[in-house]
Formats: sequence, structure tokens, C-alpha cells
Amino acid sequence: MRRNLTAVALLFAPVALSAQTPPSPATVARLTDSLARAFIAQRGSPSVAIGITRGGTPVVMKAWGKADLEQEINAAANSVYRIGSVTKQFTSAAVMQLVEQNKVRLGDSIATYLSSLPAAWRGVTVKQLLNHTSGIPSYTSSSAWMGRWGEEMKPDTLLAFTASMPMKFSPGTRWEYNNTGYVLLGMLIEKVAGRTWADDMEARFFKPLGLSDTRNCMTSPVVLRRVHGYEPDGTGWRNSAFLAMTQPYAAGALCSTIGDLSRWNRALHTGNVVSAQSYALMTTAEGAAAARNYGFGLGRDTVGGQPIVSHNGGINGFITENVWVPNGEVSVSVLTNSGAAPAGRLRRQVMLATLGLPLEYPPKVAALTAADRARYSGVYLLAFPGGLREFTVAEQGTELTGMMAGQQPNPLLHYGNHTFGASFDPTVRISFTVEQGRATKMILMQGANRTEGARK
Repeated sequence: MRRNLTAVALLFAPVALSAQTPPSPATVARLTDSLARAFIAQRGSPSVAIGITRGGTPVVMKAWGKADLEQEINAAANSVYRIGSVTKQFTSAAVMQLVEQNKVRLGDSIATYLSSLPAAWRGVTVKQLLNHTSGIPSYTSSSAWMGRWGEEMKPDTLLAFTASMPMKFSPGTRWEYNNTGYVLLGMLIEKVAGRTWADDMEARFFKPLGLSDTRNCMTSPVVLRRVHGYEPDGTGWRNSAFLAMTQPYAAGALCSTIGDLSRWNRALHTGNVVSAQSYALMTTAEGAAAARNYGFGLGRDTVGGQPIVSHNGGINGFITENVWVPNGEVSVSVLTNSGAAPAGRLRRQVMLATLGLPLEYPPKVAALTAADRARYSGVYLLAFPGGLREFTVAEQGTELTGMMAGQQPNPLLHYGNHTFGASFDPTVRISFTVEQGRATKMILMQGANRTEGARK
């Protein structure tokens, strides 16, 4: 599962890739250690685990900080973290294996395999579920679901949250991230494979690939070295809100370690999980998904001019980044136990260090006066495809926080010139239009998305 975090930051300019020899493992380890220590010191997360391999050889396998604050337990390289939506690449790989076995066809309606679906959903194909172009409403965007996080639920119950809602758009015409789609894919796997999604993952991937610490991360079983999840709270931390782990299901219920994710990355991206044809489909963005560079549970991007294949994950108390660099067969996994961790920024810094490129640093943060805080504080109505949503900017001591309706407030960093950022997401920024000393409008940018709205 991925949380649509209300964070803002300035984008960094790309750095040209040099033709130099990759840095030595010792150099990468030294730089990674420095980055991780700074990350913990700056309260990026109570702990972070970072796994780096090159050509299958470990370069860094280490953790920093606390896996459990209450018991004062240090994180270790084999600590087990929830990985959220990184789960989706396991689910999509299972579907592609079924396609290779001629048990599933990508162009089939999902109703071919699951008969008891709303009429409006029956025209959606398996492929459209895989690449988030189905138009089916996502249950994690439902206000009714947000009030029931503590309940154990079956997949049918998750579908019921949005079964009566209208389609967001005609299938195949747009891209919108969708957890309901991956719930349906989990149900498809169960129907075709004849076993639960969790049992299928274990038999299909975990046991054959030696992923001994990767599992369906239910709350009640004892999980050795399980990490606890947290959220920032003023100058400290609080336990993350409880989420019954039957709810993320095939969209985000797995937990894993940096070692297991490194092994998974190498197996998946070097032809040991799916065929070359299936892998090409998983990593190629087509149709409405092309603008977002999203394939099947995997996205494409570049870092320092190098092409990468990646996916992140966000779930209560945890943010994960998992990346593969085809050139040099480099795997980078970053696991954190804060639901507001700037894991994406740290992952990018670690990758630059691994590739031997200059590190990037955020803009200098400027102090806010009382007049500044009053100038920007207020509620703004942002226009999204599904309608207007409130974004609240509020004073907290000498700082400002930003909060999308239904989410947690996050500290804003003042960069000057009516522009703000945040410590945990380098793909987003907020800028304000100020008239006669008062902000009248704000613009929110996150990745390729841009929305704006007037002050309420």
C-alpha cells in the first residue's frame, strides 16, 4: 500500500553521469554510513536498514538506530520491516507466471476469473489492474475504510468499500494508483492457483528463492526480529496507528529484510522469476500508464542519468524504497520504521554514492517569523480529479505544518520566496501566491502531478 503523503520539497537538478569506475565497496560503505547516521540524527526515522549489492556481491548490509524504542532494541541487518507496496511486484510476478502457464490472459476481463463483481468492473482487464489504469475506485481512498483500520477483513469486505461507487474513469483511459486492483489480483491468484495468496507467495517465491524472512506480515504470529513502526510526534515518536494486516493483502501485506530484498531483486531482474517477455511487460509502461512510467508493479526512472527500475512502499509506521540499476546489476533497498520517513531522498543519496556521483543536499531552511506563519496559515481547497480536498496549513510553535484532509500533519520547511519543502519527499513542493501580505492561493506539486486551490 502507498500513502499519499502530504509532503513538499524542491527538486534537485540532474547530475550528469561520469564514465568513471564505480567507487570501491569501502568508499560506498563509508558514505552510506555517514548518510544513515545523519538520517537518524535528523529524525528521519527511529531506524534505517540499507542493503546494497553489485553483481550479486554485498557492498553494504547494515542497520542503524532503534527497531523498538520502548525496549531499546537496536536494528540489525536481519531486522524484519513491513514493505508496503513493494508487495505489488511479488503479486504481479505471480500473475505473470500464471500467464506463462496459459492459466491467465492479460487481455481477459477480471470477471472471467471472478464472477461476483459489480457490473461496472467487469470490463476491466487483468492488464489494467496490473498497471493501475482500471478506473476502479481504490478502497484506501474511502473515508469509510479509514475509520476501520483495526478490523481484520477478508478481500470481499475490502471490495465492498467501493463496490457501489462510480468508476473513476473509463478503463484504460487514465492512470491512478489503485490498491483495490491488487486486491482483485490477489483474489485472481487464489482462484487460479487453488490456494491462498499468502500460501502461493511462500510456495512460488519465498521457499524456492531462499527468502526466509519474507512473509505475509500478520499481526498475531510471532515474527523473529520484527521491527515496530512509528510516526513523528513533536520532538519525539509515537507508535503508529494500528492496521489489521489482513487489509493490505496482495497490495501491501508483506514484510522482509534488506538481505531478502537484495536476493529478490537479483532473481527478478536477471531472469530467474519470470520469462524475458514477461519481464519486458512488467517494466514497460504502455497506454495511459506511459506518462507515469509504470509497468506491472514496477516503475522506471533515472538517477544521475542511469536507468533504474523501482517501487516504493508506505504503510502505517514504515516507508520502503527498493531499486534495481540494470547497468552493473546494482540493488539498493532502504527500509525505515517511520510512516513519514524521507526514505526516497535517502535512497537517492545512497544510489549517487554507489554510482560514484556527487551527493545532493536540500536547500537551506529559512526561519519563519510570526508574521510569516500568520500569512500562510489557513485552509486551501485543492482541485483533484475526484473533487475538492482540503489542505490545512497550521502553526506549530515556531513552525508550520501541512495536512491533507484525513492524513497526519507534517512539518513544512521554509525555503524562502513563498516556497516550502519537507524533509521526507524530494519530489514535491508547495508555493503560495501572496497578495497584500496574505496568501490567497497555493500550488502543490508531487512528482508529475500539479494541483492548486484558493484559500478557503
